[in-house]
Amino acid sequence: MPKKAKELAPVDVKRLKRPGFHAVGGVAGLHLQIQPSGARSWILRATVGKKRRDIGLGGFPDVPLADAKERAREAREEIRQGIDPVEARRARKAALLASHAKILTFKEAAEHCHAAKIPEFRSKKHNADWINSITRHVNPIIGSMSVADVELAHVIGVLSPIWTEKTETATRVRQRIESILAWAAVNGYRDSNNPARWVGNLEHALPKPSKVRKIRHFPALHWAEMGAFMANLRERNGTGARALEFAILTAARSGEVRGATWDEIDLDAKTWTVPAERMKAGNPHTVPLSVPAVKILKAIPVFEGCPYVFPSSRGVQLSDMAMSEITRRMKVGAVPHGFRSTFKDWARSSTSYADEISELALAHVASDSTRAAYARDGLLPKRLRLMRDWAKFCGTPSRKSKVTPIGAKSS
Repeated sequence: MPKKAKELAPVDVKRLKRPGFHAVGGVAGLHLQIQPSGARSWILRATVGKKRRDIGLGGFPDVPLADAKERAREAREEIRQGIDPVEARRARKAALLASHAKILTFKEAAEHCHAAKIPEFRSKKHNADWINSITRHVNPIIGSMSVADVELAHVIGVLSPIWTEKTETATRVRQRIESILAWAAVNGYRDSNNPARWVGNLEHALPKPSKVRKIRHFPALHWAEMGAFMANLRERNGTGARALEFAILTAARSGEVRGATWDEIDLDAKTWTVPAERMKAGNPHTVPLSVPAVKILKAIPVFEGCPYVFPSSRGVQLSDMAMSEITRRMKVGAVPHGFRSTFKDWARSSTSYADEISELALAHVASDSTRAAYARDGLLPKRLRLMRDWAKFCGTPSRKSKVTPIGAKSS
């Protein structure tokens, strides 16, 4: 039987100076190792299976003698049960590292989710709006939290302050939070429960958006006044005036006109095809061009190296204020977007065209019948006749003057 080491007291351990291994007693195989540099650590020398192991138990004096003995006893008990303390420690460390690797903050999850969605965004603006809304409204509240810990109360805490005052923004933020949490679940950072889900969840905690949403009204010129307005507009020079005239004749959104490029125009076919990434609904939209619309395109200067049909004086895209400034100076009380409502009211009040024709002209794809029409040919022949009639109407002088606020929701 091997000789049993004398059990040293704490004061005796402190007095040890010579480099090497010093048995301290109390637990078989427990030693204080002293390095030539003077560093000290606890080592348990034991046989595990058929292998000799030197098992580190921590440094001295951070780990005092009493604690070293307790750790040595625990290691001895593991060996007795057939467990290799060194391998067990490695496994625990690996598990801890794996666990830490699965800890992701909500802010980090949002950035990963946003990066994954970049190909889906229709424009740079949509891309920026997506992450900026999270940065502005969500990260200050739950951005530093582990994404695994986000619960219903946290989501409500984010949405409640903006739900009634900024309802449109809040609904988008909710959708984006839902997407981020779904991304985190799919990638193993949280369970599949999604507290940002609306149906069967938040709908019971927050008022329905349509009940609280404040509808913004765009002032629109009465359709009967279009002839006089267009006559006045055509007397004005400048790219902004021509862009506004073209927007009216095509019933397009101002952003679609300002971003129009020459490669979207086919003068031979007399069409303008706006790509999906520039359309609000995310679908490509072909606009049949009337004679006055084509005349504008043929008359406007083309600048070498500039892709835009209606560029600013600096050769970049026209600003969103350029067209609004025209209507302001004309003192008509209408805004560029409002002319889409004017067009719709004219089509309903003064023509026999089916409602879906004018809806398609406005790139509204809301009903099953309209979707079916788009799936066939976009009703281009009928829309061409509609746009020709609209251009003819706009070129007819009129006397009646009236400004009517039209809900943006209808245009």
